[in-house]
Amino acid sequence: MEKQIGGKNDSSMSIISRIEEGYGKMSKSHKAIAAFITDHYEQAVFMTAAKLGETVGVSESTVVRFASGIGYDGYPEFQKELEDWVKDKLNTVQKIGAKYGKSTQSEILTSVLHADIEKIQDTIEHLDGTFFEMAVDTILEAETIYVLGMRSCEPLASFLHFYLNMIRGNVVLLSSTSISEIFEQMIRIGERDAIVGISFPRYSMRTLKAMEFANDRNAKVIAITDSVHSPMNLYSSCNLFARSDMVSIVDSLVAPLSVINALVVALCLKRPKDVKNNLEQLEQAWNNYQVYLNDEINFIDEEPMLNNPLMKE
Repeated sequence: MEKQIGGKNDSSMSIISRIEEGYGKMSKSHKAIAAFITDHYEQAVFMTAAKLGETVGVSESTVVRFASGIGYDGYPEFQKELEDWVKDKLNTVQKIGAKYGKSTQSEILTSVLHADIEKIQDTIEHLDGTFFEMAVDTILEAETIYVLGMRSCEPLASFLHFYLNMIRGNVVLLSSTSISEIFEQMIRIGERDAIVGISFPRYSMRTLKAMEFANDRNAKVIAITDSVHSPMNLYSSCNLFARSDMVSIVDSLVAPLSVINALVVALCLKRPKDVKNNLEQLEQAWNNYQVYLNDEINFIDEEPMLNNPLMKE
């Protein structure tokens, strides 16, 4: 029997997709269950309804209602579906072996690079220019910018934070292993501020909840994600889509990084004087404190480096 969620036929949807799609309409307790399952599915798959409820801090009956709420006949069916989904994830290496097992190293390199080129081309065709301009203006006008990316998206968030910090002040990189600590760092977010949430499948529930919190505080919310079906769109008013499919056991983040790079370039062109002044101050600081002499070789065909006294770190 095919189940309905929000009036949609969803017989082919994965259990995580069901959770993500229904998240926006869930009660507070159901959202807590959803967050635990998506962030800790390896543990949740072995838990009874009573144990899951105890871990999250809700009743066993609430967990059963949660399972029914996303389209299952009961908790046993829900747990079986979660078990199958986890097994499928664990078989990823075998699938990659079947796809690339007989390929040479050179063929694998070419195949992966061509796949990344296709993702960038697809991103060019589907990225909304109006949203891109809106994101640039929002970042420049906000009093404080918060940037968040978890797991494989953390390097993207760090990259964006690094360059935003050169372009403007008051940029906060949110980093934590728990949602409560993220909220502590965001406690002062308000209507004059903005948050950039970066998340791709498997989507981060911690990022989603942070964006929900920002939206509740009337802050501007920008999502950098993969498609209109992403749950990150639930609380964002500005969506930048970049294609990111798995070509191996790791996520391809080439297209998202290109979009972020384009954001940085556009921001620099909007604030050229500020960027120039900030870089000049950095250059002066580097020269005054001999930063590059400590850890980088920045000259060729000059005096041998051993003739230059190195500062102790």
